[in-house]
Amino acid sequence: MNATNLPNDSPRISFVIPAHNEEHELPATLSSIRRATAAARETCEVIVVDDASTDATAEIARAAGARLIAINRRQIAAARNAGGRAARGEILFFVDADTRLTPQLLADALRALAEGYVGGSARVVADRELPFWGAVFLRVFATLYFSSGLGAGAFLFTRRELFERIGGFDEQYFAGEEVFFSLALKQRGRFIILREPFITSARKLRMHSPGHVARELLSLCFRGPNALRTRERLALWYDGKREHGAS
Repeated sequence: MNATNLPNDSPRISFVIPAHNEEHELPATLSSIRRATAAARETCEVIVVDDASTDATAEIARAAGARLIAINRRQIAAARNAGGRAARGEILFFVDADTRLTPQLLADALRALAEGYVGGSARVVADRELPFWGAVFLRVFATLYFSSGLGAGAFLFTRRELFERIGGFDEQYFAGEEVFFSLALKQRGRFIILREPFITSARKLRMHSPGHVARELLSLCFRGPNALRTRERLALWYDGKREHGAS
């Protein structure tokens, strides 16, 4: 995918999208990237890392002109690293398959890098209405999390040189790898949380009950960081549930 119809042998930007059974969400994500890069008039490539999908994820990626990398790890950090290591762009954006960019968000991120930031992320808004408890949870979580200056895994950006220097995402972890990635970048310079938000499906808060979400998160709190080193009991990340009819 090349927003300016220039030769794609040396794109400036690489978008890396980890995906497992994302046929319902991926088309809108790819469309948002296409619109944002067209507005920015930037050369780019889109890399979809298909991690053991059994649906039409790979076919959708190919049809959209994305580079497809297939792995069989069922690990978000490994999928992001596979795409990052294959990327040819000077600038890397890690975007989840259920996340939408706006032209303003891309422009703000590129401006931040030009101003000397080592990388960054952005605040989050849900794509559509959430149950009341889910809306409250998302607002409280976002306020607390982003006030710490840490990036959200659904949208992270940096330069490829820095990605390589810090060793990418830590594959010891099956969740929370964005925290360690953010901290590693912050050790090397200024890290920014952009005001312009990205849009995500927030599907976990629609598909699961408040009790289930509370139990999963409390279990993590009690078990500590070592709980992130195994896929077991990380159902919020790995249960494979998907919404149909994504917008």
